[in-house]
Amino acid sequence: MATWNSRGLRGSTLEEFINRTNEKYLENHLALIQKIPTPITPINIDKETRHITLAYFEQKSTVDYIGAVQGIPVCFDAKECNTDTFPLANIHAHQVQFMEDFERQGGIAFFLIFYSHRDEFYYLRYELLKKFWDRAAQGGRKSFRYEETEQDFFLTSKNGLLVPYLDGIQKDLDKRD
Repeated sequence: MATWNSRGLRGSTLEEFINRTNEKYLENHLALIQKIPTPITPINIDKETRHITLAYFEQKSTVDYIGAVQGIPVCFDAKECNTDTFPLANIHAHQVQFMEDFERQGGIAFFLIFYSHRDEFYYLRYELLKKFWDRAAQGGRKSFRYEETEQDFFLTSKNGLLVPYLDGIQKDLDKRD
């Protein structure tokens, strides 16, 4: 069983940016995206602050977000990276399998990666992730470098949208045609 601790808060800034973006998309009737909570079982609770200090994950989580964009099923996960090398160990096999199954059903799956040291948001298409994943499985690099990313899938904040991932989805759809 995996243990939860304060390290889990590393991506909380990214999560807040995505949640605000999701609210804007909902207000403008562009998308309905829900954050999927990870079910935990608390073990230790600080009596003074009433904060959970130790917990176990009840089950493997699949993705952080799921919903629909203009009738298209969408799921994605958010990750933060503070170097130019993204370790694939940050992604779990069950997540890749879920995303593969999701895409097979006509949905769009992707990762949003925040390169914090560059202050850049990146939309990682499932198809490219799968290439990196398969390369690692065949004994290749267990990570991918910033230089290997698709430069046109970096997202630029605009119109009050902190992480305008609908732009990434549109490019993803265009690339599939």
